[in-house]
Amino acid sequence: MSLKETAVAYLTLAGSGKVREAYELYVAPGFRHHNPYFKGDRDSLMKAMIDNAEKNPKKTVETKHAIEEGDLVMVQSQIRPYPEVPGFHTVHLFRFESGKIAELWDLASPIPASTPNENGIF
Repeated sequence: MSLKETAVAYLTLAGSGKVREAYELYVAPGFRHHNPYFKGDRDSLMKAMIDNAEKNPKKTVETKHAIEEGDLVMVQSQIRPYPEVPGFHTVHLFRFESGKIAELWDLASPIPASTPNENGIF
């Protein structure tokens, strides 16, 4: 499995509510992240993701683009907490070590119901 495929598999599995399984399969023990809302360690983000999955059991993650360069992977996706809302435009940047996710940065913005941009957000 390529690093790009690993990143997409992680997001898909975690997004479907199987957060612990996603961490066991794809995340390095010394993982760190840069989400400003949680402590920077593996367990803090995993717990937050589990809590979010419990609050949003119908959440979906749809990958739009994925790019791999060296040990870095960027994934652009649409995350919907429930199907009837546009949700969030999200970009995750992963750094890998020995095939596992070692570091993560994420950026998200809400998708407006309508936009004057004829190209759309994706």
